Amino acid sequence: MDNIKNNMSETAKGIICIIISAFGFAMMSAFVKLSGDLPTFQKTFFRNLVSCIVAFAMILKTKESFFGKKENRGILTLRAAFGTLGIIFNYYAIDKLVLSDANMLNKLSPFIVIIFSALFLKEKIKTNQMLAVLVAFAGSLFIIKPTFNLDVIPSLVGVSGAFCAAAAYTCLRVLGGKEKGATIVFYFSLFSLVVILPFMIISYKSMSILQFVYLMLAGVFATVGQFGITWAYKYAPAKEISIFDYSNIIFSAIISIILFKAFPDIFSIIGYFVIFGASFYIFRYNKKLDKVK
Repeated sequence: MDNIKNNMSETAKGIICIIISAFGFAMMSAFVKLSGDLPTFQKTFFRNLVSCIVAFAMILKTKESFFGKKENRGILTLRAAFGTLGIIFNYYAIDKLVLSDANMLNKLSPFIVIIFSALFLKEKIKTNQMLAVLVAFAGSLFIIKPTFNLDVIPSLVGVSGAFCAAAAYTCLRVLGGKEKGATIVFYFSLFSLVVILPFMIISYKSMSILQFVYLMLAGVFATVGQFGITWAYKYAPAKEISIFDYSNIIFSAIISIILFKAFPDIFSIIGYFVIFGASFYIFRYNKKLDKVK
């Protein structure tokens, strides 16, 4: 009985952490949008600067490795490269789309991870999973609303961000428990700062104190999101708590309405339900598989 109680407690902690993470990423997106018409590279640089400083401080305190084990550096670099591209694409989409639309397109990444895991990690993909992936992408079309003009570009960039995020998560699966969370966050943040710095300098635009504060707050909430999701999966497996990550869309929709007076249209809302439904199906399917085992 105590063991069941303890398991429930760990799962509850995981759920709380993933909801905090979802709120952190929703607030990050809001502050990125509030910072106004600044170059995407500039926004990405300042966002990752905060994460880098926090991860650096944590590694100093725990005396962990800054750059990980030698044999893991190749996959750490790949994870950092895809993560950096994912943020750049996601920030561009956030600037151009309704906040909840941009964030929902980014939530396609768990479905893409299923495909990447089958292609690169040789994990068997089940028919049910493939159907859920197809349904999720069908749902994304309601949000993208394909047209034959330039209006569709921000949505396509948002989907590209989801592909890059999925590639980064697939790299994390390869890493498994081989590296500490703070090491992974520091390596990624530092890599991103070094790669983005030249582009940030070339495209730099002077900003007001308020814009700088918004970017710092975006970095703070991004750090909350990153560490929240790391701790969440430490307490409980993804299949038990991943569905709660979609609370991000609720937070984003509320923030969009309150701060930007931007309402998602009926087609986007249908898309949200279709993608969430596919995710909920995968969540229930994984739970059922566990019971069989």
